[in-house]
Amino acid sequence: MDLRFTEQQEILKKSARDFLTKECPKAKVRELEKDPKGYDPALWQKMAELGWLGFNIPEDYEGMGYSFEDLNMHIEEVGKNILPGPYISTVVNTFAIVAEGTEEQKKEFLPKISNGQLILTLAWLEENGQFDASGITLKAAHKGNDFVLNGTKMFVDSAHVSNYMIVIARTKDGAGEDGITAFLVDSKSAGLKTEVIPTIAADHLCEVVFKDVAVSAKNVLGKVDKGWAILQMLVRKGSILKSAESLGGLQAVVDMTIAYSKERVQYDRPIGAFQALQHKMSDMWISMGTSKYLLYEAAWMESEGMPSAKEASMTKAYINEAYKLVSALGVKLHGGIGTSSDHDVPLYYRRAKAADTVYGSTDFHREMVAQQIGLK
Repeated sequence: MDLRFTEQQEILKKSARDFLTKECPKAKVRELEKDPKGYDPALWQKMAELGWLGFNIPEDYEGMGYSFEDLNMHIEEVGKNILPGPYISTVVNTFAIVAEGTEEQKKEFLPKISNGQLILTLAWLEENGQFDASGITLKAAHKGNDFVLNGTKMFVDSAHVSNYMIVIARTKDGAGEDGITAFLVDSKSAGLKTEVIPTIAADHLCEVVFKDVAVSAKNVLGKVDKGWAILQMLVRKGSILKSAESLGGLQAVVDMTIAYSKERVQYDRPIGAFQALQHKMSDMWISMGTSKYLLYEAAWMESEGMPSAKEASMTKAYINEAYKLVSALGVKLHGGIGTSSDHDVPLYYRRAKAADTVYGSTDFHREMVAQQIGLK
């Protein structure tokens, strides 16, 4: 495994950094937090023109055809600069259509995603808060050759502005992995109600209520009753890519804090000269370095098609906690200014808190690691 970025990846990183610095400065981030949509459609189209939305879509379907490793590196840069909106949700869930979609589904959805015409999200979690198969209780009942969905999904990213959702529903009685099906559901379907939930990161997660929502059989993703494997794939890939976003944010906090410690003078000395604070910043640096090695290995394995479920869960479990620790230390080491909403550090602190449960909490992924190493 070579941890060095290729020349192409360095160009992609710089392009993302320059674009976001110009098009989405922190003032824009704060503005979008208060915007009911939570994202900027004009910015979304510019991202599509740059190929961002088609990063992981094959060229045959108007995408860029980059590797998973390339996408991981790109999203790390996105996280460093903060990009509000449904970007990660859309690109992660695109993997399900690429891998499991019919040719008709690929031709219908993938070019629209790549061109910025379609926002995609995942409706997975429910009110019970369970991450495993027993948590899926939303019913999808057969009606002729089609299905009718009833139930509630929680914490659905940007559902209120999405065009389609991948809905994970139960098509067979029981609580196990068999009998779960993935559906492509039009977000404007009759009987579907969406409401934004207030969150610490103002990241526009939604409650989505399904009441007799009709879904055509042609919108089944993969096979009926065999959708759990699709969700596992999305959780695995999403865990890695969400960790990449978190690592980018973590690095931004470390950079800001070290720079501030060299400028802030107390008792006629920069605060970075005090040993107690040096040790705290050393802890931040160590957390950042460890996070990189875990993430880059998981992304490389996933990109090479190697089994990476354990590495994905190790990465997500570790970076969840590292991001929270580093951002909290960043706030403390900035002192009073670090608690001001006008400062950038709290933006990352709030996102670190919110990132914990996206694609699985720390406890969930610790349990996944335990299972992968043979502990029952």
